[in-house]
Amino acid sequence: MSSRRTKVVRGPALIAGLALAGGLIAAAPAVAAEQAELTAPALTGQYAVGTIDLHLVDPSRPDPWKPERRRELMVTVAYPADRSARGPRAPWVTAGMSTVVDQALAGDDYLGLPPGSIDWASAKRRAETGVPVAHGAPKPVALFSPGFGGPRETYTAIVDDLASRGHVVVSLSHTYESAAVEFPGGRLELAVPGGESPAFEKKALDARVTDSRFVLDQLTKISRGENPDAGKRPLPRGLGRSLGLSRVGAYGHSYGGFTAGETMVHDRRVDAGINLDGAMATAVGYPPGSPYIPGEVTKRGLDRPFLLMGAEGVDENGNLLEHTHRNPAFDRSWAEFWAGQRGWKRDLFLRGGSTHLAYTDLQIIVPQLGARVAPEKREAVIGTIDPRRSLAAQRDYIGAFFELHLRGRDRHLFDGESPRHPNIDFIG
Repeated sequence: MSSRRTKVVRGPALIAGLALAGGLIAAAPAVAAEQAELTAPALTGQYAVGTIDLHLVDPSRPDPWKPERRRELMVTVAYPADRSARGPRAPWVTAGMSTVVDQALAGDDYLGLPPGSIDWASAKRRAETGVPVAHGAPKPVALFSPGFGGPRETYTAIVDDLASRGHVVVSLSHTYESAAVEFPGGRLELAVPGGESPAFEKKALDARVTDSRFVLDQLTKISRGENPDAGKRPLPRGLGRSLGLSRVGAYGHSYGGFTAGETMVHDRRVDAGINLDGAMATAVGYPPGSPYIPGEVTKRGLDRPFLLMGAEGVDENGNLLEHTHRNPAFDRSWAEFWAGQRGWKRDLFLRGGSTHLAYTDLQIIVPQLGARVAPEKREAVIGTIDPRRSLAAQRDYIGAFFELHLRGRDRHLFDGESPRHPNIDFIG
């Protein structure tokens, strides 16, 4: 990924090409003289949030990247919690993953930080561990999938907040495609090298869709009182009864947004989906003249609700690129999907200096690093948009979408543009 604000709609959400060789994390980085302390943004919903990580193994499926192994995943469940209970706040990232993320941000294509610039040991999510689920009726369930190569840990701001609004959110890391996945005991599995060929990306997409469907199967087991965690670690009290699996959504950033749509094609258990700035093709056709291979969701459309949310960037010549269905020269897949979409649809554009990575936790991390980040690198990564406005808009529209289509509660946020969110344009 270029350090310019060059638009990447399909590619990595945070980490590009980190897992190219086995020596990625041979040694922990030296600690910078003054480490930055990070604070997660406050949640906006009515619920406190609990969380647990699950280690899931599919005994029926060889891993697509390492066929000698059974497919195994790590997922994070964020759920509405009982406000009367208190537990320790969950780490933003685990110890092994903090080294991976730290080295990524040290790269010149990202922030160029000296390794060890961030105090990851003290960085906490707003979610708490070991707390029971909130009482009441079962809650809608939403699956979240990160961008290509990205870890699930770098989207806490839009995952935990949706849980605070009354949804059970299950976020996935896609083993051997995500730059790294940390399993119990500190075992770290790195991505396999493979490049960015259409065949490799189709293989990754198929794995992602199957992962998502498998996770839904495991949630069904939990709802029946079973514990599918490979280590049989105790589940939060009330988790099974909280899973309203008759109301399921899927959302994701970049390739994760493509994953959400493609999963809906193959699994009717998913009732509604959101694509945050991701092309829906395994070869995107940009720059013009490049190969174009659309996904099934692009060719078929859907008969269920789907939301597109795009961002802006600049091309190699400094020209503004707007990611909307009205710009087929840039992303043909959105235009074709829009024409074939049969269910409810909206296309929202995050304008005012946004970037592809404005949909990740980088928008809340980078401003807290202050002068440690050169202005041109800050602009290249998170743009010039006010990150507080950007985050507020994302949280509100994601929450309102799932409230409307999984709960039938219309907050009227999709009736038209809102003065509360001046950076959101309604494209269609």
